[in-house]
Amino acid sequence: MGLLVFVRNLLLALCLFLVLGFLYYSAWKLHLLQWEEDSKYDRLGFLLNLDSKLPAELATKYANFSEGACKPGYASALMTAIFPRFSKPAPMFLDDSFRKWARIREFVPPFGIKGQDNLIKAILSVTKEYRLTPALDSLRCRRCIIVGNGGVLANKSLGSRIDDYDIVVRLNSAPVKGFEKDVGSKTTLRITYPEGAMQRPEQYERDSLFVLAGFKWQDFKWLKYIVYKERVSWTHNIQREKEFLRKLVKAHVITDLSSGI
Repeated sequence: MGLLVFVRNLLLALCLFLVLGFLYYSAWKLHLLQWEEDSKYDRLGFLLNLDSKLPAELATKYANFSEGACKPGYASALMTAIFPRFSKPAPMFLDDSFRKWARIREFVPPFGIKGQDNLIKAILSVTKEYRLTPALDSLRCRRCIIVGNGGVLANKSLGSRIDDYDIVVRLNSAPVKGFEKDVGSKTTLRITYPEGAMQRPEQYERDSLFVLAGFKWQDFKWLKYIVYKERVSWTHNIQREKEFLRKLVKAHVITDLSSGI
C-alpha cells in the first residue's frame, strides 16, 4: 500500500512539473515572437529605419550648428543611437597599455586582439608613436574624411574640398601624386592591411601616419615582420566591411561624396 501511495505522489509531482514546464516554455516562446515582431533592429544590430529623424536629444543638442560645421561628439552619439552595440572600449590606437583593455582581449580579430599579446608587445616595443600628432590632439573637434581609391573620384574635382578637412584618411595604396585635383594632396592617416599596402617605403607620405587595420591574426604577424624587416603575404575578402559602411552612409553617420560604396 505504501508503495502505491509513493508511486501515485511521484506521478502527480511529475505531471505538475510537466505542466509548469509547458507553461513556462509557451510563455517564453510568446515573448520571443513578440520581441521579434517589435524588434527595431536588423541582424547586424542597426535600426531598421535608418532614414528616420534624429533622436530628440541629439536634434536639440546640435540644433544651432550650421551645415558642415564641426559638431563635437556628434558622430559617436549618432552611432550609438542607430547602432546600440557601438562602444569605444579602447583608444583609437593600441599603445603599451593595451593589456588593460579587457574587452578587446576577449575577442579574436577583427573584433579584438585575443591571442595576439606577444605579437603586439613585440611590435610596440620598437614603436615610437602611438597616437595622433599634438596639433591634431589639441583640436576640440575634428572633421574627418575617408578617401577611397576607386575610379569614381576621377574628374570629380573634389581635391580642394577634401583638403579642407582636419583629418584626411586614405586607404591602402590609394594614389595621390598626379591626382591632386580629384583626390586632394593632404594625407593624415593611411590605413591599410597586408594585401592593400604600398610595397615601397618611398610611396608613403612623409607627414602621414601609417595605421594597420588588423582583420585577422596574420595581419599582426605581417606588421611584426615589416618592423623587423622580414616578409610575408596572403589574401582577404572585405565584402562584409563594405556592407557595414553602406549602413553608416544610409544612416548619415558618414557621407559618401563619390556615391561609390
